[in-house]
This record gives sequence, C-alpha cells and structure tokens, in this order.
Amino acid sequence: MGDTVVHPSEPDFAAFVGIDWGDQKHSWNLMAAGAQTIEAGELRQTPEELSRWALALHHRFAGRPVAVALEQSRGALLYQLSQYPHLWLYPVNPAAAACYRQAFYPSGSKSDPSDSKLLLELVVHHRDRLRRSAPETAETRLLRMLVEQRRQLVNEKTRWNNRLKAALKTYFPQVLDWIDIDTVLGCDLLDRWPTLQQLQHAHPGTLGKFFREHNCRSAARLVERIDAIYQATPAVEDTALLEGESAIAASCVAQIRALLASIAKLDLQIATLTSQHPEAPLFAQLPGAGAALQPRLIVAFGTQRDRYASASELQAYSGIAPVAESSGHSRWVHVRWVCPTFLRQTFHEFAACSVSHSEWARAFYDTKIAAGKSHHAAVRALAYKWIRILFRCWKDGRPYNEQFFLQVLAKRNSPLNVAPGTPTKIGWKTVGGFKKLFIEKS
Repeated sequence: MGDTVVHPSEPDFAAFVGIDWGDQKHSWNLMAAGAQTIEAGELRQTPEELSRWALALHHRFAGRPVAVALEQSRGALLYQLSQYPHLWLYPVNPAAAACYRQAFYPSGSKSDPSDSKLLLELVVHHRDRLRRSAPETAETRLLRMLVEQRRQLVNEKTRWNNRLKAALKTYFPQVLDWIDIDTVLGCDLLDRWPTLQQLQHAHPGTLGKFFREHNCRSAARLVERIDAIYQATPAVEDTALLEGESAIAASCVAQIRALLASIAKLDLQIATLTSQHPEAPLFAQLPGAGAALQPRLIVAFGTQRDRYASASELQAYSGIAPVAESSGHSRWVHVRWVCPTFLRQTFHEFAACSVSHSEWARAFYDTKIAAGKSHHAAVRALAYKWIRILFRCWKDGRPYNEQFFLQVLAKRNSPLNVAPGTPTKIGWKTVGGFKKLFIEKS
C-alpha cells in the first residue's frame, strides 16, 4: 500500500483501520504504522464485541491513537466507537466511497472485505480530504437530535395533511376554506363532525360555542363561518363514498393529532435547552430567527471554534456555496448536490425569514430578484452572505447587532444601505474582472 502520509496537525498514529459497516457484522482491515502487511477480520454488531476490539487496540498500541475510517457519519457503530478517545474516527461519505470503489472496480464488483480495504487506503493516503468526527458538547448533540427529530415530525405531519386534503376534496372540500385542518381546531372539528351533512345538523349555538372554545374570538368572523356552513352544498350524497372517505379522513386526523402533541412536547424541550445553551446569546437577536430557527443555528455552528477555518469552508460544506464546472470553452455554475441536507435547509430557511425582518436583507433580496434571479436562487445568495456575517460573530463571540451592521454599511457606502422607499437604479458592473452589483439613488 506504500508509505503512509503524515499530516503536521495530526498525532503520530500507531495504526490505521478501515471498517465497512453492516447491520449484523462489520468487516475491517488494519495496517500498523510503518508496516506493509494488512490484517483483516470481522466484528459482530454487539456492544460487547466492539468494546473488546477497541480495548484490544488500546492495549496492543499502548494507548497511542488509531485512525479509523468508516462509511457512516452517524449511527450505532460511530456512536459506540466514539467513546474511546484513542480512536480517531474519519466518516466517509457513501457517495465518495462508491466513486472511489468505481475507480478500482469499474465492473461493479463489491464485497465487504474489499470495501473495508478501500476505506483503509482512504484513511492512510487521503486523510486531508476527510473531516475527523469530533463530538460536540452533550447539550449541543442533544439539541441537534431534537431539532432534527422535530423537522422529521413536521415533514410527517405535512404528508398526513396532504392525504387528509385529498380525502376531503372528494367529499367535504368546503372545510379546507373554513379552517386549517392540521391544527387542534381542525382535528377536533373533523372528529366531531366528519361530514358536511353532520356539521349542518349542529345547532348554531353549538357551533358558536365550539369555535369560541378554540380561540375564535372575532364575532364577525364567527357569524360568517357559521353562515357559510349552513349555505354550503354537499359535494356528494353517495353514502358509500361518504363513509369510506370519512374513515380515511379519521385515520389521518388521528395521526395528525398525535404528531401535533409530539411536536409540542419537543418544542418545550428545545426551548429549555436553547435557553440554557452557552451559544444562545449569539443567535438571540437575529432577524427572523424565532423559536424554531435559533436552536437550529446554534447546532449549525456548535461550540468548537476550530471546526471551520473560514466562512467559505462552512459555505461549501453546508451546500450554500455553488459549484463551478468547466470543460473546454464551456463553464457553468450549479447548486451543490451533495451536502448535509438539514444544514442547508437551516441556512436557506433562516435567510428566507430574514427578508421580512432585516432592512439590508430585503434590499439584497430585491436586487437579486430585479436582476432576474429566482426566489430560491436569491435566498441562497442571501444565505451565502449571512454565513459570512454569522461566522465572524461566532468566531469573535459577539452577538449580531442589526443597527451596528447598518451603520457599517452606511460607512462603507454599501449599495445595500438604501433608505426604504427610495427610488433606485439597479444593475451590474465589471470591477477587476468580476461582476459587482451597484445601486444608484435616483
């Protein structure tokens, strides 16, 4: 396999290991530093066997660090091995591992032992291309798991909501205009009156009491809603269709109700953890970052100030920075395809929310739209700029201040420092070979 590569910022590794993860067992290849022979074996996915294997490496190499490459960024194997400080873990992206395998086995041949050997080659020769797994603090890791779980539950609620809408459009479409069906109000109404015919048999006083109990306080809106209920025409009269579709709707409502309760419980846990997190003050005053996005931004940056050397590194890793490709005389730029999806969503959604809460963000977004960019392209460009700002705040441990930033823009005569409502001329000019945005006041 040749001589191992030594990186100045790393310890003197005693050995290198590649592990191909499996549901029941893991194939591994090991090469001691300075050796030419490769050892191989298998591990069962049990805490006892993994512990014996890790402790055997500790004893064999007298506690010296061992570099381990594994095709898993999170999961049982990584979590169990991360508790041993002598193991330096290097997660390998499955797509990167597949491409590396394709380079040596173009026929598509694949086996666990050969995959673990390729992972060993990666950690021996290409560690500069890998990012070591350095666990965050316990509160940050817990917060990350909770916010990611919340996002999954919200996505699940959206799926059930779409199924419920599809059923209601068949036999009870009017209710979609009267209420939000993915709320407690919507679930309670459809549980009590699953069809329009049943809802129209209810007494007006009963309907008024029901809506008031669900915080519908506007008298005019209440009368309008009740009148609309009694004036509505049933979409279908077929009893089989009514009973079948209402049964489908009832099952969807039950799922949505359970998800709403779980999301509310997670919100309380997230709010408590966020208020106690040491990084919370840095993200407390960000325009548009409310209770949902503040903890996600805390998780996005974390507490390890040496994790990213520059803002551009985070921009690329998060998938916000675009990718440029060229071939011959052709050159094109596209969105980054492989990146941590949740991290990219966090920056993208925060940037979108900041547009309605930040003067300069609105000005920046409007200039991109005026230049012909789509909504999402404009938001990505804004997220790119936000990362640079937040990275500096994070590195310096200084909370973001909107007014201070606006003063800096004014001092630099930035094109984003435009008074609200001021007529402007927007365009692009070439400066030093690069396209630069300019805004001129009329």
